[in-house]
Amino acid sequence: MRRTPQSARPAQPPPGKPVRRLAAALGATLSIVITVTATSASSSPPATAAPRPLPVQLLALNDLHGNLDPVSGAAGALAKQNGDGQVSSVQAGGVPQLATLLDRAREGQSDSVTVGVGDMIGGSPLLSAAFHDEPTVDALETLGLDVSSVGNHEFDEGSGELLRMTDGGCHPKEGCADPDQPYDGADFPYLAANVTREGGKEPILPPYWIKRLPNGERVGFIGLTTQHTPSAVSAAGVRGLEFADERRTIDRYAEELDGKGVKAIVAMVHEGGTRAGKAYDADCDAAGPASALSGPIKQIGQRVSPKVDVILSGHSHEPYTCTVDDPAGNPRPVTQAASFGRAFTDLRFVLDPETRDVVRSSVTARNHLVPTATPRQQAVNEVVERWRARSAELSDEAVGHIEADLPGRGSKEPETPLGDLITDTQVEATNGAGAQLAFLNTGGMRADLTYKAQGKEGDGVVTYGEAFQVQPFDNLLVTMTLTGDQLVQVLREQFSGENAAEPIFLQLSSALRYSADMSRQGAERLLEDTVRVNGKPVTATERYRVTVNSFLADGGNGFATFKKGTDRETGTTDLSAFTEYLRKHTSKDNPLAAPKAERITFR
Repeated sequence: MRRTPQSARPAQPPPGKPVRRLAAALGATLSIVITVTATSASSSPPATAAPRPLPVQLLALNDLHGNLDPVSGAAGALAKQNGDGQVSSVQAGGVPQLATLLDRAREGQSDSVTVGVGDMIGGSPLLSAAFHDEPTVDALETLGLDVSSVGNHEFDEGSGELLRMTDGGCHPKEGCADPDQPYDGADFPYLAANVTREGGKEPILPPYWIKRLPNGERVGFIGLTTQHTPSAVSAAGVRGLEFADERRTIDRYAEELDGKGVKAIVAMVHEGGTRAGKAYDADCDAAGPASALSGPIKQIGQRVSPKVDVILSGHSHEPYTCTVDDPAGNPRPVTQAASFGRAFTDLRFVLDPETRDVVRSSVTARNHLVPTATPRQQAVNEVVERWRARSAELSDEAVGHIEADLPGRGSKEPETPLGDLITDTQVEATNGAGAQLAFLNTGGMRADLTYKAQGKEGDGVVTYGEAFQVQPFDNLLVTMTLTGDQLVQVLREQFSGENAAEPIFLQLSSALRYSADMSRQGAERLLEDTVRVNGKPVTATERYRVTVNSFLADGGNGFATFKKGTDRETGTTDLSAFTEYLRKHTSKDNPLAAPKAERITFR
């Protein structure tokens, strides 16, 4: 679909507080222009007024993951500051709601650019995934997305499918979603500056995009994904591709843009960090530049070329608007807008009319919440509802019943009731291959299951669409043999190697128990003598049959030991295991109780 031009978008009052720093910067500059002109008029003919600084607005989104509707439960909430210094939880999201607030934010802004910072598709709910994320691209075009970087999940179905999403054409296996109107590709460019074919030098998609403003000034946008994409998606999705270092890539293309006379440069980096504090609108710089920001994006912000004026980030699903000093000692904004369409970043600055560069002192950035109660923008809502009608019959099918919420993706605890349930379903689904244990990476669990009905199905009913939202990748399950030593090593890898800085807790099936001491460091956090299978200590040479999804089986998320598993058998998918378990073991009169989540203990 080709979207409505930005000039024709509805205009409404902008959200939030006025940008005082921007107004002050503009006011001071205009004051100088007026004073000089008035003085010259008393002694000589009127001179041509100096060009005015040009205000520019960036509206940034990231990690939408095809969530056209709000995500239910804790995964769809954001913490918000209250006037009393406390925080409250607010349900947020919905692309039609987001579109309304973007329209309001653009009001009065002659030069506004809307950008995505990766993972706009991939890991999507059924509403979008049933049609290979064409509905999400359709909705993003309609709300006015101008450009996006790729993220790791843009590679979920491989580079060929990513190129189809950009260029158009029917799906090679399932054909056209709409035979009367074949998919014509995204009308916004996808950027992939650090992604090349093996042995190649040029990226598979454009490395940057140049926005020419009405007065002729230009802003360059460099787009790239995390260099760790191969460990964050299935091996099949990135086969034949290489992912270069983020800093070197940004520096290379910043130099190239500068050589073309583009001085205002924005890096859209699908790599993130974390920020201390719970509220999405907390002041990141309260105790000094970048005091509350940590993680890879902070290091990138400190090291990349000073030619880059703004860094927009993604991947970690955290909301922040922080400042990091660049190598020249100048403050540079680093931002991220949570995930799932729950928030967006409104960043503004002015361009110096002489240098054509960003006036760093004029930069302001603020994240805005997208409350679910926001009125839906009509054009985007029509797109969403048109696609919904096509998938409704499958999505609304009841597959099970629960008696209470099952926290999963939205849980802040290392072990979750939903994670326990999913791993138990996988053991049962693969018991024919001798499965005794199962593990699940938390990233493979995309939502919570909530008791309150999301549609017409009734409270406590789990629909196929809700189950799909929890397990959207439909990964194959792989059952393998691990020795006791290897099993313990898998548990160590939660806290070591790639996961040393930020541990990744695997979800466990019921037969496995262990304890951890988080006051220790690295692999020592695992208390090895507490590891038990069916109540018995693990021995080094004992052989265990273990089931994981295909992502973990290929060593994803830094769990390399799974690649050493032997006697592999591939069977059903994680989604099928989940839905079949619910169908078999639950009913309206026998709803599922939430597991107690007590398989991991902490000392």
